Amino acid sequence: MRSGSRRRMRTDTLRILDLGCGAEKTTGAVGMDRRKVDGVDIVHDLEVLPWPVDDAAFDRIIASHIVEHLKPWLMLDIVDEMWRVLTVGGQVMIATPYAGSFGFHQDPTHIKAWNEATAHYFDPTYELYKVYTPKPWKVELNTWKMNGTLEVVLAKRPD
Repeated sequence: MRSGSRRRMRTDTLRILDLGCGAEKTTGAVGMDRRKVDGVDIVHDLEVLPWPVDDAAFDRIIASHIVEHLKPWLMLDIVDEMWRVLTVGGQVMIATPYAGSFGFHQDPTHIKAWNEATAHYFDPTYELYKVYTPKPWKVELNTWKMNGTLEVVLAKRPD
């Protein structure tokens, strides 16, 4: 999701928040990163909650190659924060190196990998949701790519 197609996305009608965007923010999106570099609109650490963003302020969140860098014990709260800032039906698009892949293990700052079961913890139609019962999502896409990337799309369900 981050490389190639990222800049060709049509963003003129969607309010998009690009988490951990660095200098490669999606065109037309609001970029949030803890580093102040060109393209970052909101300088803020994603692990510090709540984010300085209004409730239901965005229709889409892009979380491209960021979740693997976040503290695992904060992940449920961070995904709940994503839920808070999205409109009902809004989507979070996650791209992350697949658990056990070379891409996950090569970066010394990767601390938590996802696999295809991880998204099930956020969707009440799956048994794993009952373990933590976070804010409710619908898993709309959950696929592993041959390049070693897991792509997940979660849509915000009403509370």
